Amino acid sequence: MGKNNKKKLQVPHESHLLLPAHPSCSGSEQIVDTHTHLVSTFSSYQSKYREGRYGSIFDFVKGIYTQSRHKVEAIVDVWCEAPVQKVWKELADSALTAEGRRDNWGGIEYWFVMGMSLHEAKLYTDDVEKDILDAMTHPRCVGWGEIGLDYHYDNSPREIQQDVLRRQLRHAVRLGKPLTIHTREAEGDTERILKEEVPKDYRIHIHCFTDSPEFAQRLLDHFPNLYIGITGVITYSTNLNTSAVIRHLSSTPPLRILLETDAPFMIPANLYSSLPALKGKLPLCHTAMIPWTAEFVAGVVGEGWDTEKVMKEANENAKKMYGV
Repeated sequence: MGKNNKKKLQVPHESHLLLPAHPSCSGSEQIVDTHTHLVSTFSSYQSKYREGRYGSIFDFVKGIYTQSRHKVEAIVDVWCEAPVQKVWKELADSALTAEGRRDNWGGIEYWFVMGMSLHEAKLYTDDVEKDILDAMTHPRCVGWGEIGLDYHYDNSPREIQQDVLRRQLRHAVRLGKPLTIHTREAEGDTERILKEEVPKDYRIHIHCFTDSPEFAQRLLDHFPNLYIGITGVITYSTNLNTSAVIRHLSSTPPLRILLETDAPFMIPANLYSSLPALKGKLPLCHTAMIPWTAEFVAGVVGEGWDTEKVMKEANENAKKMYGV
């Protein structure tokens, strides 16, 4: 078939984003998403549904997250752009009071972390750093990140990535802010810099882990309060490392993981076993998809584990890591 004759992939009606209950969940354990990008998720929604029913981030969250059959309890929103997006304060201020969280967020606990993305490290300036430091004083800020090293894309020179990582780590440690770390194909430098700059007992979230199990184990052994972030990428056949990490963790409890989406990216592939008619069509990932990631983790761990037990363990870890 010629390329001009191929059928365009049809985006399903936006009502399909409102997911049904996960088949193995009773709903007793609510969703905590420890890493999501709300502005990007809402922008992705708007690009796919130009005449969609949700006109603001608040409407989207209340419409999709609070109405899903499996309720969302808390989200950690990630800001890592340069320059810092000024809208962060509007969202954070809207969650300062119980009334604000009820009216603006449908009762969901909104928290955030902020840092300078490794991809944009070459844009890190004193002004950017000042904006991040200002954000660290906000009552809804629970960490510094995501920051780190990425040698897969190399969007910024590696030396600059390392310098900017060290600079941010020192500020975060000085302020006592938990760390959200991105690392990809940079095992040696990430491990070396973390061990040189960060106290052993510090709280660290290695976000969306896809590197080697041996690297994960070295970090877990050195940092007793370090957690491995699990996204929908664990469900992809191209990624075997993350499952190998889970199997090793399950042999020496507790299960030191955090559940996250990195929305709008990485829809869990196993979601389509529940929704086969939508396979390959859902246009974005969002927080209410967490139970499908948890289901896959439970299958990797094996006997004695189910979706809700994984969510319970991860939610307890989120309290330890971020206090959410």
